[in-house]
Amino acid sequence: MSRLTIEASTPLCLLQDAGRFGVRHLGVTQGGAADWRSMSWANWLLGNGLDAPVIEITLGGFTVVAEDECVLALAGADLGAHVDGEPLAPWRSFRLQKGQRLQFTQPLLGARAYLAAPGGFDAPKVLGSSATVVREELGGQDGMGRALGKGACLSYSGNSVMLLRELTADQRPDLNLKAPLDLVLGAQIGEFSGQSLFDAFNSTWSLDSRADRMGIRLLGTALQYQGKPMISEGIPLGAVQVPPDGQPIVLLNDRQTIGGYPRLGALTPLALARLAQCLPGAQVRLKPVVQDVAHREQVEYLHRFTV
Repeated sequence: MSRLTIEASTPLCLLQDAGRFGVRHLGVTQGGAADWRSMSWANWLLGNGLDAPVIEITLGGFTVVAEDECVLALAGADLGAHVDGEPLAPWRSFRLQKGQRLQFTQPLLGARAYLAAPGGFDAPKVLGSSATVVREELGGQDGMGRALGKGACLSYSGNSVMLLRELTADQRPDLNLKAPLDLVLGAQIGEFSGQSLFDAFNSTWSLDSRADRMGIRLLGTALQYQGKPMISEGIPLGAVQVPPDGQPIVLLNDRQTIGGYPRLGALTPLALARLAQCLPGAQVRLKPVVQDVAHREQVEYLHRFTV
């Protein structure tokens, strides 16, 4: 067993995996890595299962010290990572000698970085997952849903003797959000005014600072729902709800399980991974797609991990 000691952390640094499934009927949300692509690539670099537990580091402020010589992997945002003062770029595996310090400072590109260890970090499974959901006090290093704190030790049991490698330029996800975010249209789409539908897909939306792992509010032209009041219903990952103020909210991994606001639809998993790397104030656009197209693109992307 090898260990890392946490020297600095924030409430936004969490142990995550692919998430908790099959429990929403109990009122338990999904959790899991907000940017599943980066989490998967971090694990892929080490030969782990793509859903092995990793550290999700949001906005920086995280430092660990190696208690043993080890090989780790880093993917996702560039949070100004350094090893004993030497810059470390993401999308690669790397070696730490005993006593070396890995520090994440602040965002240079993107919002969330993912640190993987051989075999995944050790953590108990709660309802089938180690994903941390602070609100529900589930998952994480001790199973109680706590963020990673200063002084804690992270252990892992996989073999760290391996060749170092990095992703090619073609493999690396582009964290610059330029293309519109794909949205699969929902059941209430026909209940919005025609002008609102035009505005939804032909306007630029700004990401509000009121954002967390539950959801991100989009600021722009208010949308008008004209249908009847709704009865609360199940909410999928990426649902774009429109509350009475007309400002859409994209619901993320730690969302509630049911809700009664009308929905434009839901962002695709690929669009959500891109959104998870955006900082407050970023500009985004939405693009309607049909489910078959979204499913085909998802399957094609997943095939990249088999290469």
